[in-house]
Amino acid sequence: MPKSRRGVQFQHRGSNANARRPSISESDGVSEPGSPTKGMNGKLEASKEEAMKLTSLLSQDESPPQSEYEKKRQTFITRTIWSLVMIGGFFTAMFSGHLYLIAIVTGIQIVSFKEVIAIANVPSKAKNLPFTRSLNWYFLGTTMYFLYGESVIYYFKHIVLVDKVLLPFATHHRFISFMLYVIGFVFFVGSLQKGHYRFQFTQFAWTHMALYLIVVQAHFIMNNIFEGMIWFFLPAALVITNDIFAYICGITFGRTQLIKLSPKKTVEGFVGAWICTIIFGFAMTNVLMRYKYFICPVNDLGANILTGLSCNVNPVFIPRPYHIPSMITDIPFPGSLHIPSTVYIAPMQFHILVFASFASLIAPFGGFFASGLKRTFKVKDFGESIPGHGGITDRMDCQFIMGLFAYMYYHSFIAVYKASVGDVMQTAIQGLDAEQMIDVVRGLSKHLVNQGVVDEKVLECWSGVAARRR
Repeated sequence: MPKSRRGVQFQHRGSNANARRPSISESDGVSEPGSPTKGMNGKLEASKEEAMKLTSLLSQDESPPQSEYEKKRQTFITRTIWSLVMIGGFFTAMFSGHLYLIAIVTGIQIVSFKEVIAIANVPSKAKNLPFTRSLNWYFLGTTMYFLYGESVIYYFKHIVLVDKVLLPFATHHRFISFMLYVIGFVFFVGSLQKGHYRFQFTQFAWTHMALYLIVVQAHFIMNNIFEGMIWFFLPAALVITNDIFAYICGITFGRTQLIKLSPKKTVEGFVGAWICTIIFGFAMTNVLMRYKYFICPVNDLGANILTGLSCNVNPVFIPRPYHIPSMITDIPFPGSLHIPSTVYIAPMQFHILVFASFASLIAPFGGFFASGLKRTFKVKDFGESIPGHGGITDRMDCQFIMGLFAYMYYHSFIAVYKASVGDVMQTAIQGLDAEQMIDVVRGLSKHLVNQGVVDEKVLECWSGVAARRR
């Protein structure tokens, strides 16, 4: 047995080890000056009361956690509200004029580039390399300068080439763009740091991939706006329609999985959406062809749905007669029903079959590509730009490739190439010297005088200018 500890004195006790410990009442009455006993007891009681009050308040205010149904309901409401906001904003911009749509496309380019760049960024490394983000934005600015400059020169050369300030930039635009890119390239090589090579080269390659897949493809969507509103609205509407009907057909009779990247996509939904998109495209084309605001190229950036546009209509929108073989028209039908021997169909209604098929069979793979990209980086969405929908890129993944296809198809099979005023001016300014241009003006003046369009004094004036220069 251990020895008794009797007789052991503790420092906080007095010399009398057997002294009786005072009771609470006694200690309250005879506590020494400066003794903390009374103060500590009061503080403990007060803190207990405050804790009990705080606990009761929390128990009253604390709401029970949301159920899975409530979460889905809240998400559905948020998605619906923002879907209506986006649809309303889209149609408002489209009816307000082409410049508003161009501004929207530009914003989509910038935000989508930011979202795609962000998913591959490593903050801990980027913090030690301050120029990484700056270079990303520099290459974006250089690319947009080149692409937008090309579009402005192509569609508005009759304005740019006669301006004294803009003419040098228009004439040497591609060289200026190349030198801007070279400056960024040299700066990137100069910023390489030991121990960060892999990260820096990964960012360099990732930036260029984002520029091609997003900025370049989105720029062709902007060019479609210049060619006519229908070439912008129709491809976009076909992709949205296909996505809606793929969902409806999939949940209605979908059974067979289409692709592992998107487990909810079914073959039945894929095929059903294709058929529904063709029907929608045929009907929508028939409506849009009736309005010049949609089918005319942009010749007035201030035009809107109220002022409209005027142009020589592209033959693709003009109905043509098609004769049906007699072996079909002679088929007997009950009553007064019969097949007409001639039908009028605009060629555009045949082209829309190709557009609808691409939007249904190829464009969804842009979404599958985006899904694979997100799985690679283990993210659910590219961003949170649109509440309930994720990022801008999540909504535009199929639109980029569809817009590029619409541009290529239009210029390959539909566009009518004629010499424009801008083309003639560009050829004259870039290919003739001053004397030759004066001769061209004199020749045109003589032609206009003979046609009675201008007065003969104009021809005499230009003849005097040519004589003085000689």
